[in-house]
Amino acid sequence: MSANRLADATSPYLRQHAQNPVEWYPWGAEAFDVARAQDKPLFISIGYASCHWCHVMAHESFEDSATAADLAASFVSVKVDREERPDVDAVYMAAVQSMTGSGGWPMSVFATPDGRPFFAGTYFPPADRHGQPGFRRVLAALAEAWGEHRDEVEGQADALLDAVRREVRLADTLAGRVEGPVTVPDLDTLVDGLVNHLETGFDAEWGGFGPAPKFPRPSLVELCLLHHQRTGSARSLTLAATTLDAMARGGLYDHLAGGFARYSVDRFWLVPHFEKMLTDQALLARAYLHAWQVTGNDEYRHVMAETLDWVLDELAAPGGGLFSSVDADAAGVEGSHATFTADQVRAALHAGGLEEHADEVLAFYSVGEAGNFEGTNVLHRPLGAPLARPEVVEAARRVLLDARRRRPQPGVDDKVLLEWNAMAATTLAEAAAATGNAEWGVAAERIVDFCFAALRTPDGSWHRSWQGTAAPHLAFAADLAWLLESCTALGQLTGSARWSERAREVADALLDGYWDSAGGGGLFTTHRDAEALVVRPKDLLDGATPSASSTAATALARLSLLTGSDAERAAAERLVELAAPLLGEHAIAVCDLLFAVALLQEGTEIVIAGKRPDLLAEARSHWQPGAVLAWGERTDSPLWDGRLDGFAYVCHHFACQTPAGDPATLATQLLTTRAEQLPRPRLRVHGDEDTE
Repeated sequence: MSANRLADATSPYLRQHAQNPVEWYPWGAEAFDVARAQDKPLFISIGYASCHWCHVMAHESFEDSATAADLAASFVSVKVDREERPDVDAVYMAAVQSMTGSGGWPMSVFATPDGRPFFAGTYFPPADRHGQPGFRRVLAALAEAWGEHRDEVEGQADALLDAVRREVRLADTLAGRVEGPVTVPDLDTLVDGLVNHLETGFDAEWGGFGPAPKFPRPSLVELCLLHHQRTGSARSLTLAATTLDAMARGGLYDHLAGGFARYSVDRFWLVPHFEKMLTDQALLARAYLHAWQVTGNDEYRHVMAETLDWVLDELAAPGGGLFSSVDADAAGVEGSHATFTADQVRAALHAGGLEEHADEVLAFYSVGEAGNFEGTNVLHRPLGAPLARPEVVEAARRVLLDARRRRPQPGVDDKVLLEWNAMAATTLAEAAAATGNAEWGVAAERIVDFCFAALRTPDGSWHRSWQGTAAPHLAFAADLAWLLESCTALGQLTGSARWSERAREVADALLDGYWDSAGGGGLFTTHRDAEALVVRPKDLLDGATPSASSTAATALARLSLLTGSDAERAAAERLVELAAPLLGEHAIAVCDLLFAVALLQEGTEIVIAGKRPDLLAEARSHWQPGAVLAWGERTDSPLWDGRLDGFAYVCHHFACQTPAGDPATLATQLLTTRAEQLPRPRLRVHGDEDTE
């Protein structure tokens, strides 16, 4: 084991720092004990393996012996992988945001030996630069403050901890506002208000819902699609389609291999931050899938398919899981594995026997002599140009991709995360059902089977991360929420009762281990048996990925429709109720919760009894976020009561329309199943059986 104790870490990110001169500790009791024994504050550095600026700060500061000496003299240094420990990340990100008004990675937090933060920031340069203090100057100032002004430091720690507590326990604050009958606006009102809000920040030319740097927000695109689907609104379709079209043409999308980079540094989606995260592939592929179902635009299906195929080709882990991400840097240079000069394109085509087509290929991928990124080119398509590749360009794509793969390659973060794998499996299962691509369905089952085998220990406890073995820390609420989503998705794909049984197991584990039964309800991020942090967070707000609360509410609502269970429905309703003040005032903060609202308010159940592949295909051709599908093996769910083989049943809270015996009738029923046309029970008030 190395001197800084990271060589044997389960996190590839931590192992990247194993040879630093900094005396790193992994997060844990040992670091806290040493800090208390030596009366030193903690320096907590949080990042992830594919983070470009994490690498920059590592090269500039953590590989510098003088900086390491300063850290050793006055601090106990702790390295944290935010993807492996989202609970730790959430607590200290709240401190960064409270102090600076923004956040990001690398995260640099200074805390008392008991973990209370007193100073926080993100990237610090090695010396004063552009108005930022140099990292060593920060260390010197904080060491002096700890030694000479301890009372002020302690006061700052208490104040900052109060701010952190308010942020990561926002659910409890909202619970105090949820007294008596709870009014949750109807779905159409919520979605219409959200679309109106999104329109104010919409980039009408290039899509997206804010200025550069631009991050994809797949859920916002899907909610625009939902608004269009329900209202026929051209403006909401424009918001979604403009964004999807521009992202798929820009350099954010990998035109040679498929898949999306993390974000774009400009408003044009042109120059990406080159790392590829499994979460982005799963959520963006899902958005393009739903866009294809709503619009019939085959370009969306093409982008979705290439993205999923890239995931299965490049992130496949031994045994069935998926790795987490691919780095932005190769051989220490950001994007060097992915960009081309014009001469490099010509040379590759010459070697592949396609030199006579060089001009056509250069034009297709907008490759210029001057380049568009540091003297080289990010391949892209012009806005409005077709994505379909002519035969010769497709041949050139394969040649260029082969040439690219012979370069130094970026590192792969080869840990397997339960949440991210279940997220990807959910999309694969949905895509398999909608397109009939059996390979994606097999992959989805393989991934979730792997999670059950590798990340659940014999005593029944679930774990977050695997790399040859399960890491010691317990799973988080988001892990089980997405696992529940993947089990219900696989049940709807396969018609197999085993996925219904697994879904119930996961729901029981989620509610038993994470539900706040003593307080106002809702889900804690951490399991009740997990180590205690300075604050036990609750993950309420949606961001780049849906929060645990939104995912769980949707998954529990879906399961309750499939099984008729009141317990799962009550939990989903309570999660929505707790966020009711935000839904009414700032829905974008909990936008993913609207999918739970769709299921709870509309609750459409589709049952196909007997072997009717034609009816099954019709049901699967529609994107219906407020519906569930049961077919195949009959279960003990009331959905199956009295169902005659050979028919499809479209029901709303178990009250059904006339059985449909042909696809046309079923299509009509599905298209007319709307909230205003069916009786809709209001969300019940928690602990009160009366309806509003």
